Amino acid sequence: MITCTNCETPQFLQITQSRVYFEDGEMINEISETYECTLCEGTGQYVYDDDRDEATVSGDVELTKERPKQA
Repeated sequence: MITCTNCETPQFLQITQSRVYFEDGEMINEISETYECTLCEGTGQYVYDDDRDEATVSGDVELTKERPKQA
């Protein structure tokens, strides 16, 4: 789950930009999302690279292993 490092919650995060890159027109090669926290106005970016099977984050967001709770 992606959370705001300032507020320590994902509750106020909004995706402001999202891109999916296709290397060969069929398989997803990279996913890039830009986030903004509506509570503290922090910003950050999440990038997943399928070639390296690696996710990276930068800015005021962090990637946790916590899963959202089911309602």
